[in-house]
Amino acid sequence: MRPLTETETRAVFGKLERYIGENIQLLVDRPDGTYCFRLHRDRVYYLSERLLKVAASVPRESLVAPGTCFGKFTKTQKFRLSVTALDFLAPYAKGFGVAAKSTQECRKVDPMAIVVFHQADVGEYVRNEDTLT
Repeated sequence: MRPLTETETRAVFGKLERYIGENIQLLVDRPDGTYCFRLHRDRVYYLSERLLKVAASVPRESLVAPGTCFGKFTKTQKFRLSVTALDFLAPYAKGFGVAAKSTQECRKVDPMAIVVFHQADVGEYVRNEDTLT
């Protein structure tokens, strides 16, 4: 397990910026402690510094997953985001649906009214990650 190089960091943060914008800083400096990204076997893990200190005492061969897997680097060094990262990205995401009515209108509409034009599922979010802006 090692820190990300400059090009790896640029690739990871570039991908994260597409989904959560400038909120990347909120992933690192959280109220419950400081978190970091580490590379282990071509996978990028997101873990707290406290857990990082504990994982440093475990041999590399024995270490399976030091934290939450955010994604992996392909053989061509492209970063692919993993589904396991969505729980951490969802609070800061730019949005998953397009609302047709406001919140106040939604409370009063009849059951057959259209409230959301397009609601993305988790699978669609991952499948279309290359085309999201």
